[in-house]
Amino acid sequence: MIANPVLFLLVGVLILAVVLIIYISFKDKSAPALKREKFQAHWLEIENSLSRNNLPACQLAIMNADKLLDTALKESRYKGDTMADRMKSAGNVWKNANSVWAAHKVRNKLAHEPGASVSYELTLQALGAFKQALKDLGAI
Repeated sequence: MIANPVLFLLVGVLILAVVLIIYISFKDKSAPALKREKFQAHWLEIENSLSRNNLPACQLAIMNADKLLDTALKESRYKGDTMADRMKSAGNVWKNANSVWAAHKVRNKLAHEPGASVSYELTLQALGAFKQALKDLGAI
């Protein structure tokens, strides 16, 4: 009679060990941890480049924030040929997907429309969205 409880205990431990090994081997290893210090340093440079009286600096800050977000998406191994594709792949990560998309659209307007410009207030709004997106990814 004593052997039965010990046997059941050993079988239970063995099953648990096998399940644990299977879990570890199938665990998603595709999204490595981002180097937060690197992203935080870049983000600080972007924030420090802002000036209410320098709208070209605001435009550059938006462009750089967009690039930084795309770098975080790539390093997190989100799939897609374009940033928009990668943003779609990461769609369930965003706390506010609409604001991230709006910020990216501001960047696209600056990049593709001759003479496009932004206000300081719109810059702050777009940068706020990019910052939250980077936080959502664990980059900052």
